[in-house]
Amino acid sequence: QVQLVESGGGLVQAGGSLRLSCAASGRTFSSYAMGWFRQAPGKEREFVAAISWRGDLTTYADSVKGRFTISRDNAKNTVYLQMNSVKPEDTAVYYCATRQSGWWQSVEYEYDYWGQGTQVTVSS
Repeated sequence: QVQLVESGGGLVQAGGSLRLSCAASGRTFSSYAMGWFRQAPGKEREFVAAISWRGDLTTYADSVKGRFTISRDNAKNTVYLQMNSVKPEDTAVYYCATRQSGWWQSVEYEYDYWGQGTQVTVSS
């Protein structure tokens, strides 16, 4: 049973920074790609960032490119999302996910295990 547990969410002022973490268990973390998605109130869940199994390949949504950085520590079975220069429109529940492949994807249906989410609220 794969388990993903996000942490690090909270309230932050616009222009500030926050780092989200996602701890994985239940299978060989280092073999699989990881992704971050988010869902704002009244909106559909959307892709944020993804990283390949070795951490050498990453991709980002245009809305966060240059501000957010995804990384992973395979020794700690953890993936991170460093959020800098946050904006009120970044307010959402952030989810991490993993898929049955080492290569990243940006579409939700490619991911088969999901965490419970962590709330990020950006005040203006």
